[in-house]
Amino acid sequence: MKFTFDRDAMIKEIAVAQEIITNKSAISILSNILIIAENNELIIKATDSTVKFTTTLPVDIQQEGRTTIFCDKFMSIISSLPPGDIEFIQEDIGVTIRPTAKKVKFQLKSQASDKFPEIGTSENIPFFEVPAKDFKEMIKQTIFAVSEDRNRHFMTGVYFVKNGDTLTMVATDGRRLSCVNKVGLNVPDFQPSIVPTKILNCILKNASDEGNIEVSVIDKSIFVKFGSMEFSSVLIDGQFPNYQKVIPENLSMSIMVNKADLTEALRRTTIMIDKKASKIIFKISSGVLKIISPDSDMGNADEEIPCRYDGNEINMGLNFNYIIDPLKVIDSENVVFDFNVNENNDVSKAVIMRSEPASDYLHVIMPMN
Repeated sequence: MKFTFDRDAMIKEIAVAQEIITNKSAISILSNILIIAENNELIIKATDSTVKFTTTLPVDIQQEGRTTIFCDKFMSIISSLPPGDIEFIQEDIGVTIRPTAKKVKFQLKSQASDKFPEIGTSENIPFFEVPAKDFKEMIKQTIFAVSEDRNRHFMTGVYFVKNGDTLTMVATDGRRLSCVNKVGLNVPDFQPSIVPTKILNCILKNASDEGNIEVSVIDKSIFVKFGSMEFSSVLIDGQFPNYQKVIPENLSMSIMVNKADLTEALRRTTIMIDKKASKIIFKISSGVLKIISPDSDMGNADEEIPCRYDGNEINMGLNFNYIIDPLKVIDSENVVFDFNVNENNDVSKAVIMRSEPASDYLHVIMPMN
């Protein structure tokens, strides 16, 4: 096999393959990428056995063929070379890599392609299209809320479902929940699914905001295509919690604060927080939000910022991480917390955190004592 490729174009594709590959696998071939040179096109495939990646790259092929090479070492080699054309020559199990503009060459051993796991084709699979910008926004608003508890594996992905003309993504770890509903995207019905975060992160990182993303959910797998790239992943098996019961309704009270003010105040006051407890206290009074870090062995802190609220004084304990994470993805100038209180002026049930004006996403936070 012999072909010539552009260094910068190859780096872009191999960087995505590195996101997929796990070097901790007991199966050494999974640390490799499969390279197929045919019809003046290079096909590159990578997998960790659960998530699969395929991309194509235009190259100048002098001799067709296929092989597998160690991904990380290949990336290190081409990254060390100057921009321009690079030759890839395979003879038996040896691969020679050399730039056309510099007198340097690398010898890299390869492994036979027949040892590489089968990565099926998506031919004849029905795809539907979703605007890339909308799809990425849905992922961004939910992915941080998934659980890291492997004993509750059904919460370690993002729930993806269609209800009527509404496309929904939901994530929860049992103490918070993030939900986004996109209406009117005109997609066909598909089986509700729990999608692993790895493939969603690949979409977030590599898909453009322009154009559409093609999606298919079929046979316990999800397939995603955009540009020259195609990803697929096994779905997470299990029953996702009834998220609709978790989202509180008829909340009669609210506080609105400037997002920048809140972000900066939290950045300062959380310096003094016991990170294991992660608790911050909102002391809310007419026109003022006082943010307090509880007393710890190191001391405490508090800061006052203006807010829109007119009512009795209320104290609200929240996990500060559950406030900071949504603040990173809420893109409005102001943020609203909706809630109810009981007869003791304590916050009852869950709190909804959202943008102002209200958008198609919301974040539900369980209060702390």
